[in-house]
Amino acid sequence: MSIPFTPVVANLMGPQGLLILFVLLLLFGAKKLPELAKGLGQAIREFSKAKNEVHDEIMREVNNPTPPRIETPAQTASIPQPAGTQPTSASQPAPAQHTETHA
Repeated sequence: MSIPFTPVVANLMGPQGLLILFVLLLLFGAKKLPELAKGLGQAIREFSKAKNEVHDEIMREVNNPTPPRIETPAQTASIPQPAGTQPTSASQPAPAQHTETHA
């Protein structure tokens, strides 16, 4: 995998790149730099892999959309009632409750 040549990459290939490498060498030492580069490479690889997986899943959904599941009223109306109870109907009014008031 090669990095495309862009103005940002061009800036890192000049004196700025050498300065960055020198500072990294001073901060981490010569023995740590290969380990850091390896870790950075693995992180970039994992990020790229995750990005490709998300892209593939999105493209799969776009190409093969699943129809939305729509519930019909018949499915919601057929709820079984517990044994020994009578089903209530919306057309029957609820019995009025008498409350006694004491004066």
